[in-house]
Amino acid sequence: MTTIGFIGAGRIGSAVARAAISHGYDVVLSNSRGPETLSDLIAELGPKARAATAAEAAAAADVAMVTIPFRAHNQVPVEPLAGKIVLDSNNYYFERDGHVDELDRGEATVSGLLQRHLPSSKVAKAFNHIESGQIGTDGTPAGTPNRRALATSSDFPEAVAWVTTFYDELGFDTVDTSPLSESWRVERDRPAYVSRQNAEELLENLAKAPRTI
Repeated sequence: MTTIGFIGAGRIGSAVARAAISHGYDVVLSNSRGPETLSDLIAELGPKARAATAAEAAAAADVAMVTIPFRAHNQVPVEPLAGKIVLDSNNYYFERDGHVDELDRGEATVSGLLQRHLPSSKVAKAFNHIESGQIGTDGTPAGTPNRRALATSSDFPEAVAWVTTFYDELGFDTVDTSPLSESWRVERDRPAYVSRQNAEELLENLAKAPRTI
């Protein structure tokens, strides 16, 4: 079974890990404070979860997920993630992360900067525009009317395909906003950000998103 390695085990990371385990995935979780601080979460998640360092989680991963404050993205292990699909749920909050001129001017994207840091990985934007508590509750079977949709984008079609399958397993339709340079459309304070929307509504919200805010 596929192992998902998590760089970050906060609200989004733990929610996705919990949902992944319910669909048969193994997970390896890490955070900035050390594996021993994850003992309660691992006990809750059960035998398909274990704690590790960030480097160990990256090495163990078939697919990885980066879910940490954006300011720490340059600390993500590089070599262990070479050639792997990396899901990025980061959002840029200048109040927390400090100002990044490229982002403030609309010349870069959060996930694009992670891709720059991970030049040999296949980064895909995912899970950045849904509240953590909704990941395990809002999913519905394929074909359900008004099924909630989530966006992804990547410069690698195989990464989009993986996210699309994973979203569907968790109960969500997918809207592909590739390439990665278009991932700003679902970032903070745009119309699609943390809104419950079906695929048609998500497409409409993506289309009317302003480049800078």
